[in-house]
Amino acid sequence: MKKFLNVLVVLLLLQFSQGQRLDAEDTVDFSQDILPLLAENCFACHGFDAEAREADLRLDTLDGATGGDAGGGVVVAGDAGSSELVDRLWSDDPDLVMPPPETGKSLSKTQRDLISKWIDEGASYDSHWAFVAPKRPELPASINAAGSEHPIDRFVQHRLAAIGLDAAPSADPSTLIRRVSLDLIGLPPEPQEVADFVKDWAVDSEKAWERLVDRLLESEHYGERWGRWWLDQARYADSNGYSIDAPRSIWKYRDWVVDALNRDLPFDQFTIEQLAGDLLPNATTSQKVATGFHRNTQINQEGGIDKEQFRIDSVFDRVGTTGTVWLGLTVGCAQCHDHKFDPISQKEFYQLFAFFNNQDEPSIKVYPPGTDLDALTARRDDLKDQMNKRFKDVEKTLQKWEEGLGETQKKDLGGNLTKVLAKEASKRSFDDKAILLTEAPDLLNDNQRKSFQALRDEYADVNRKINDVPTTMVFSERKEPRKTTVYVKGDFTRPSEEVAPGTLSILHEFDGDHDSVNRLDLARWIVEPNNPMTARVVVNRVWQQYFGVGIVATENDFGLVGARPTHPELLDWLAVEWVQSGWSLKKIHRLIVSSHTYQQTSQMLPSMSAALGVDADNRYLWRQNRLRLDAELVRDVALTASGLLSRKKGGPPVYPPIPDGVMGQGQVRRSWSVSKGEDRYRRGLYTFVYRGTPPPSLKVFDAPEGFSSCTRRTRSNTPLQSLTLMNDSAFFEFAENLAQIVEKEGLETAFQRCTSRQPNETELSLLRGLDKLTVARALLNLDETITRE
Repeated sequence: MKKFLNVLVVLLLLQFSQGQRLDAEDTVDFSQDILPLLAENCFACHGFDAEAREADLRLDTLDGATGGDAGGGVVVAGDAGSSELVDRLWSDDPDLVMPPPETGKSLSKTQRDLISKWIDEGASYDSHWAFVAPKRPELPASINAAGSEHPIDRFVQHRLAAIGLDAAPSADPSTLIRRVSLDLIGLPPEPQEVADFVKDWAVDSEKAWERLVDRLLESEHYGERWGRWWLDQARYADSNGYSIDAPRSIWKYRDWVVDALNRDLPFDQFTIEQLAGDLLPNATTSQKVATGFHRNTQINQEGGIDKEQFRIDSVFDRVGTTGTVWLGLTVGCAQCHDHKFDPISQKEFYQLFAFFNNQDEPSIKVYPPGTDLDALTARRDDLKDQMNKRFKDVEKTLQKWEEGLGETQKKDLGGNLTKVLAKEASKRSFDDKAILLTEAPDLLNDNQRKSFQALRDEYADVNRKINDVPTTMVFSERKEPRKTTVYVKGDFTRPSEEVAPGTLSILHEFDGDHDSVNRLDLARWIVEPNNPMTARVVVNRVWQQYFGVGIVATENDFGLVGARPTHPELLDWLAVEWVQSGWSLKKIHRLIVSSHTYQQTSQMLPSMSAALGVDADNRYLWRQNRLRLDAELVRDVALTASGLLSRKKGGPPVYPPIPDGVMGQGQVRRSWSVSKGEDRYRRGLYTFVYRGTPPPSLKVFDAPEGFSSCTRRTRSNTPLQSLTLMNDSAFFEFAENLAQIVEKEGLETAFQRCTSRQPNETELSLLRGLDKLTVARALLNLDETITRE
């Protein structure tokens, strides 16, 4: 028991050191002040106090702390003086005091008083905020007559007023069109688009903005921009990973994501099709392709491996990724033991594991829309029958002709005919016979030969349509499910208790018959409206894309040790609004970008200096944040500015120029044949990515490699980035083309293509002193060019 309490107090210290609120004057809020300190089963995770574990002494529940009706707990609700926990906190005995002297830690009087006060107030236990389903809060009143009536602005400005700050003014229209274009479609506006918008803005700014946003949301490039956001979470890449890192074919899944977002497929259906599209009634090919989400795991192709071990590793990844992407919880931490902090047991981890343990992992052919495979197959069979009849008709003639040939004559025929004649007649294939009838001289007359050649050509064409099509990796449910057990310490060679599919008990109820439940039931459970996690987690990540950080900063951890929301009421309002609007991502985008909060200037104005002392990190959004563009967008902006961008959509990945020697960095040297024509200038989304050796121009700008789910990209600032923009062969080529624009259309036009604004006289004076290529290289290297203001 002593060690059990030791761990509790160490956790208390950790929370206090991270800025836990300790106002003794306020009523103690259990869910905010105390619950994060009482992490579930912390003693079990470290092997502490078997007695406490067997007694189910859990300090994150009232019964666990007080002992329930039986009593005997370490907390006596309403009486701190009788609580063993408080006795330990105040003890002078080195064998009893919490925390133990050997930890080198101690609690201040204020800290101990806070715990005592909570117990005296009744030791009230509430659920962690994220585990309670959101309810639509009332909109705050407008701050003043000048305040915005937009729902988002009312929440944000109300919070700003509480800390004595004001919202920043709006950015200028040229900045706004560039900002929203980059955010919604990932491409900067053309100079003429900027000019037209500025003119419309001057007439009616609200209508101009609505038209612009509608146009961008309807653009096919919207799906490309936000598809990359989702593919990060899906850990998408074009190779298998591990040391062999062989190429794979799964780009059809990437195209499915782009198309689904462009169609504004409701997010609940978007989720269901990716987790269980193959299990839907009369599942379409598209719905099966969607299950590629969980085929993005790595595949180990090394010799001598235990394939079952790596299959299990893939299932571990799928459980953890599902928990991170949709639930915003570190579910993977319960693989080896009960979660240290969140109420997730190891058994529950393996109940989730059971959903993903019953799949085969095939590849399927993906035919163009409108393809009638049954009709093609029937036609191929009919053609084959006709050709076989021709074979039979000339069988004796062929035999007589062949018997009359000497060995020298057979060799003199050359090519395929010589190879076929070298085989025994009984071992010749269908294709061999077709070669004989087509190429053997004097076997058929001209009309017969032409007729047979027509059959052969049509057969080849139909056969190509059936077989020469792209494949993609999908899920397929097994008819006989595998047995799932808990693995002791996560070791697949140590199975223990058998488990059935199930969900997390801390969340909403799962309604399923354990004899028949599958991934489809799990997917539907994840997107149930009363799920407290999914809507909050996803709208928080969307918000993060627009402001650089989410309302909850720990976007992948809404658990007990995750960050608290800066605007909890706004987060709940957005989550409820999104679900009630039909899970439309486009609607939530339109809602956010139409707010003044989004449209604020990102510049640090002299009038804002006081705000730095109150909220230096701008967590309460008294202005917009400047954001360095994602790696793919850095390329896309340069392509657009230089006039080289190919707007071709979808298809197999492409191979733009990369530095020599890159593909020799892995265990297996891979080829990289630079794409020709417009494929050389495709958007970064379509660049082939090897997990082990990703393109340097993407990696240097912090693109994820696809080893695990990425819910937030880092934004580093290194000299290598500037060197890449200046010297990378692809960017040098972009600069050469931009230099031609400088030559033909002028310096001002080139500057505007990069920044969406006109240069000032100081900038023009500086650039006029440089040669045209240097001007182009400098413009592509500007911080403003690769930053969303």
